[in-house]
Amino acid sequence: MNIPPIAPDRLPELLRCMPKAELHIHIEGSLEPELMFALAKRNGLVLPYPDVATLKQAYVFDSLQDFLNIYHAGTQVLRCEQDFYDMAWAYLQRAAADQVVHAEIFFDTQTHTGHGVEESVVIQGLHRACVDAQSQLGLSASLILCFLRHLSEAEAFDALEQAVPHLDKLVGVGLASSEVGHPPEKFARVFAKARSLGLRLVAHAGEEGPPAYIWSALDALKVERIDHGVQALKDPALMARLVRQGVALTVCPLSNLKLRVFNKLAEHNLGQMLDAGIVATVNSDDPAYFGGYINANFTQTFAALGLSAQHAYQLAHNSFEASFMDASVKQAYQDRLNGFFETFE
Repeated sequence: MNIPPIAPDRLPELLRCMPKAELHIHIEGSLEPELMFALAKRNGLVLPYPDVATLKQAYVFDSLQDFLNIYHAGTQVLRCEQDFYDMAWAYLQRAAADQVVHAEIFFDTQTHTGHGVEESVVIQGLHRACVDAQSQLGLSASLILCFLRHLSEAEAFDALEQAVPHLDKLVGVGLASSEVGHPPEKFARVFAKARSLGLRLVAHAGEEGPPAYIWSALDALKVERIDHGVQALKDPALMARLVRQGVALTVCPLSNLKLRVFNKLAEHNLGQMLDAGIVATVNSDDPAYFGGYINANFTQTFAALGLSAQHAYQLAHNSFEASFMDASVKQAYQDRLNGFFETFE
């Protein structure tokens, strides 16, 4: 669809109002400090920070590992099914306000079982929020179980086995946590098992890790989407493959900025991806920690890179095309997107 140019001062409104899907959101990374303190109080826990302001001041990261250290500390307040519901419901309400009409939500059980929380508590709480989002917010949502790559393959197999009774509540599996030093092929067998169970496959690759990790995710894990993937532009052959095969990248600009993948948002390669024909999407990753939900990622990145309404349409269209929704549902959302752009004034 060819989109006519619009005045630059109208672009932020278009970005905020257009329907979109979010495909890269770690639900534990949406746990805002205020809710974190409320859950700590509910569960009789004491956080290692005296108040919300002090906690927020700690959200300065030099690397992915810096972030993961404080992220995992925050997850300790999640103890009962209602905690997981409340966290997911808070995100889903924000997403709906940002005109997200479909979300595919990352979570893990390994962090929480390590705290003594049963995997069923995690999955049931999150799934209940997804069901309520459909009926109360008109937002469809599904769950992707992520394996933590800094842990062993055996532990990933355990997490998958524990999730088998809940397969009806999951759409796929993913690979998250510390990337460097943990190549995707470490998990080839567990991904093969997940595929045999009918689950869709994604993996974080090429965030801080090299382009070789993206090749491995595609070839060893046989994933359908790459999460992040910003290092792909360092490898022309890989870029050509991504374009040829239509492999989507779930890009998270503010996350890349916060974790020093790029020094400035103006240096981000999202525009280059789109111009090269890569199926890129915009997402928020861990918005409570990285300074913005999906619309903040759109508006700040477009302002920094000088992207256009045509780019906005392509990104939103890509978000539906790259989703794991049924083809007919995708088409319905894309028709809705087309209608929005046809009538936007």
